[in-house]
Amino acid sequence: MNPFRATSMLSTTDRTTLGRLRERGLTDRAALHDVLDAGLICHLGVVIDGTPVVLPTGYGRIGETLYLHGSSANRSLATADGAEVCVTVTLLDGLVCARSVFHNSMNYRSAVIYGTARLVTDSAERRAAVRAITDHLIPGRWDNSRQPSRKEMAATSVLALPLNEASVKARTGWPEDDDEDYALDYWAGLLPITMTVRPAESDPQLKEGISVPAHITELQTQAGGAGAGGS
Repeated sequence: MNPFRATSMLSTTDRTTLGRLRERGLTDRAALHDVLDAGLICHLGVVIDGTPVVLPTGYGRIGETLYLHGSSANRSLATADGAEVCVTVTLLDGLVCARSVFHNSMNYRSAVIYGTARLVTDSAERRAAVRAITDHLIPGRWDNSRQPSRKEMAATSVLALPLNEASVKARTGWPEDDDEDYALDYWAGLLPITMTVRPAESDPQLKEGISVPAHITELQTQAGGAGAGGS
């Protein structure tokens, strides 16, 4: 049994203890899940022949395990097997305009995960992971696409990382200027940033009579889009 599943609190280690602005740290495991579930792209950090490499890639989560995928020829994924890695996910929620340059900032949510990664070799786990990644990026897409062939699965590497050691940090709210600067004649405030999905565009080679499916229009609605187009 994974002991981290028995608690709602994140682990506290030397690597996950915040050194600056500790008040922005979120310690509940649900906060980690929220960031991971809201993000779409993560960055995998791994050392290859003594050189740090950071790889952007899609991911999915099943319980307390994060899954990443890529080409089976991807050297970063192969090197990560059995190695210590770092994965980050960052969500930008807004730009914070202060009266001073020093206090200009961002509202954000971020997660940093450390651990020993492993290449997934079990066929059932690999398939479940690829499904989780697919439906994380485009909810409902797995059931609305041709399933991967053996050849395609063989060309895909899947990396698993336990969520045992992680930290979450976030900033919300207004600018925090020095007291003497609040009387200055400079505008200050927030520029909120959200992700939207534009109207769907059907492939020109799409067979006649195939309309935009419900899982696509629902995704657009949830992301603040204006209604899917195409037919």
